[in-house]
Amino acid sequence: MPSSAPSTPGSATDVGPGYRDHLHWQRYQAFFPGALRLSADNAPDEQWWRWRGLKVHVDRVDRPDAPAKVIALHGVGTYGRMLAPYGRLPALADLEYIAPDLPGFGLTGAPLLGATYADWLDCVRDLVRSERERDGRPIVLLGVSTGGRLAYDVAATTRVDGVITTCLVDPARDEVRRVLAARPEMARWSGLLSLVRPPLSAARVPVHWLVNIAAVSNQSQYANLVWADELAGGGWISLRFARSCLVAAPALPPERFTGTPLLLAHPDEDRWTPPLLSEEFFGRIAAPTRSAALRGAGHLPVEESGLADLDRAVRDFLDEFDLQ
Repeated sequence: MPSSAPSTPGSATDVGPGYRDHLHWQRYQAFFPGALRLSADNAPDEQWWRWRGLKVHVDRVDRPDAPAKVIALHGVGTYGRMLAPYGRLPALADLEYIAPDLPGFGLTGAPLLGATYADWLDCVRDLVRSERERDGRPIVLLGVSTGGRLAYDVAATTRVDGVITTCLVDPARDEVRRVLAARPEMARWSGLLSLVRPPLSAARVPVHWLVNIAAVSNQSQYANLVWADELAGGGWISLRFARSCLVAAPALPPERFTGTPLLLAHPDEDRWTPPLLSEEFFGRIAAPTRSAALRGAGHLPVEESGLADLDRAVRDFLDEFDLQ
């Protein structure tokens, strides 16, 4: 796609329907502790950001006096509004909160031939630059699920002040592909996908055909909601996007990732990406790091014990690096 400078996000009403019309996200709230739940009354403001020919949906909680901003990044099969309860954690509740729907998920469309992982990277990098142009406050990335790897790659190539991830795996490794895929044998398909050329690579398939959405949560009812959500696990992705995620090497080898402090807060009962896979990558990072286990929590943590651990770990991280 041709490059263009990012615009300033505007009101959602300037463009079209928002999450006041697509209400599936409200069904997730019952799984979170009461203080973190969203309703129509306390949901983030909705904005649209015109970026490289796309209209990117952005959730925002403006706090002009906040000492820092957090940009929350979702992974494959989820979207920005699903992360809003994490923004209500006490450790983050005083920060400005921003959560885009990345191309192809949530309310953000995709290019004609389908988005790629490189588009996700460019989108977030431009969003970071746009936020820096607004003011000089520190920016912390919060990457949940495969958004953790995205946060790492953005920080490796664009200046941010901190990275918080719940998952940090390298999908270029066979053992990672096996757990990410809907079925382990599908990990071998990445080579075959490289043979599919446009326009066939733009063909779309259901997300849950390729991705192990059933393991997104240890709460089966929550996982079923993600599976059925047409903006998330029940949506469609292009073969081009699937291949791009599987073959993308880290933007920097972890041994060369030296500047940005990083917290890995991994759910200790993650049935999708076991903690060991993240720890192997995390242990090689040269930058200042902290780690925490989220007790009793699944891949997308909704369990009260894991969320308490996440809040404590985030607070300690922000305190240590003077980000709040």
